[in-house]
Formats: sequence, structure tokens, C-alpha cells
Amino acid sequence: MISSSPDPLKKFSDELHALAARFDEQTLTLRELIAALGARASALLAVILALPFCSPITVPGLSVPFGLVITVLAVRFALGLPPWLPARLLAMKLPPRFFRAVLEGASKFIGVIERQLRPRWLWLTQTEALRRLHMAAVGVGALLLLLPLGGIPFTNTLPALVVVIGTLGVLERDGVAVATAYGFLILTIVYFAVFAGVVVELTQRVLHGLGF
Repeated sequence: MISSSPDPLKKFSDELHALAARFDEQTLTLRELIAALGARASALLAVILALPFCSPITVPGLSVPFGLVITVLAVRFALGLPPWLPARLLAMKLPPRFFRAVLEGASKFIGVIERQLRPRWLWLTQTEALRRLHMAAVGVGALLLLLPLGGIPFTNTLPALVVVIGTLGVLERDGVAVATAYGFLILTIVYFAVFAGVVVELTQRVLHGLGF
């Protein structure tokens, strides 16, 4: 659950290392992961599922289900509802060595996040209404991550940055991180719009060339 009161972030890399040691050689479900994460399970689950897409080395085929889980969690928080996932999503399995892959692929990024996060620009995070608004923006990022466009550069990376930075910004009451997440969200929307425009233009040219 994403707490509505300040809760200092534990070393995120330490939590990932502990999970990697515990589940390194076995498949686990989201239900088991939520139980292992404890009180901040919903927020940390959203971050963990988005992290693999924050680096060039991603886990193929997972942006759609992971994006769906993050979207459900973020939207329910934005609506003021308790964390919940349908049974089918709770039964979704993560591959063996998933956490090791996350650590190896995003270790530098995790380090930067840990060093930079702290309470600041509190006017951006001081009310429940504002925190819900920010998590709605995270939900938009998750929806964009959900789109099956993994073969196109940055279509996973940009929305994943929105999810990770935005969620941790809300957790840590870091208004700078929240503002950064909005910047990435705007960049993502512009990037997707440009890509869509190029696709439409190419399609029209092909159809014109075929005589349609």
C-alpha cells in the first residue's frame, strides 16, 4: 500500500538484493511477491515491475502484463481505493532470476535514485489530493508502457521512468522527483505522438503508391 504519510525509503537496492537471494532460482507469483514486500508492497511492486524497462536491457514480452498491473495499482490509488489486483494477475509468475536481472540491468539507475531522493518541494506532495493526482499521472505512464511497442527505441524506457520516478517521488515526498516524472510523461506523450504521425504518413504514402 502507498502510505499517505511520510515513510522513509529503505535502501531500495538492499530490498532487491534480499529478494534476489530469496527467489533467485525459483519462479514466484505476484501474490508471493506482495507478501514478501510487506506494508509498501503496492508502491514497491509498481517500481520493481517498471525497473527492467529503465535500461536498454529489458525482459522481453513483459511490458503488457507488467504495465497492466502497474495501471491497476496506480488508478486505484488515484481514486482513493485500497490496493487490489484480480486473482488472474496475482497468479502471474515472474521468471527465475528476475530480481538478479533487474539488479544487473538497472543498478546504476537505482544508485542515482537512492542518492537523490529526499523530502523537498513539499508543496507538491503535502495533500492527499495531490498525491492521488500524481499517481494518476503514473497510471498514464503505465498505460503507455502497456502498449506492445517494445521493438521501438524508448517506447518502454520513457514510460517506465515516469512510473519509477513518480512513484518513488510520492513515497518520499520528493516534489522534484514528481516534477521530473511529469517532464518524462510530457516527453513520452510527444514521442508517441511523433511516432504515430510518422506511421500515419508512411501508411498514407504506401496506400497512395498502391493506388488507393
